[in-house]
Amino acid sequence: MSISVGDKLPEAQLCRMGAEGPEQVAMSSLTAGRKVVIFGLPGAYTGTCSSAHVPSFMRVREELAAKGVDEVICLSVNDPFVMAAWGESTGASAAGITMLGDAEAGFTTAIGMDFSAPPVGLINRSKRYALMAEDGEVKVLHLEENPGVCDISGGEAMRDAL
Repeated sequence: MSISVGDKLPEAQLCRMGAEGPEQVAMSSLTAGRKVVIFGLPGAYTGTCSSAHVPSFMRVREELAAKGVDEVICLSVNDPFVMAAWGESTGASAAGITMLGDAEAGFTTAIGMDFSAPPVGLINRSKRYALMAEDGEVKVLHLEENPGVCDISGGEAMRDAL
């Protein structure tokens, strides 16, 4: 079952690149007492993710901050090395987007956003979505029906919903 507006985000350990290398970060530490936008996508360096989804949040990062968003998080079922490199190559990290890996798909599965498409090599990946949570409670949720498009889950749609 997919997460819904009004639900609390489940606890999960995510990974990111820190000053000393890979480090674990608890979802609760990112969301407690904060307003965060999380957008999930099928994979780093994939077509729509690189050409549309990440750039859409880069374009509106400052506007989201002006609406009270403390942090914008890009979440993918990838390792922290890939997420850090992708954040650098796209300019997302420099634009203030936090790049987190859900390497074991624990969070992705817990919120019901996991899928697999073996013919194209995507196994245990994330559906495309965007959500805004306040103090860990989902207030806005935009789910894409097709992982190859980025319409309702893009940055502009989230900006307009806040």
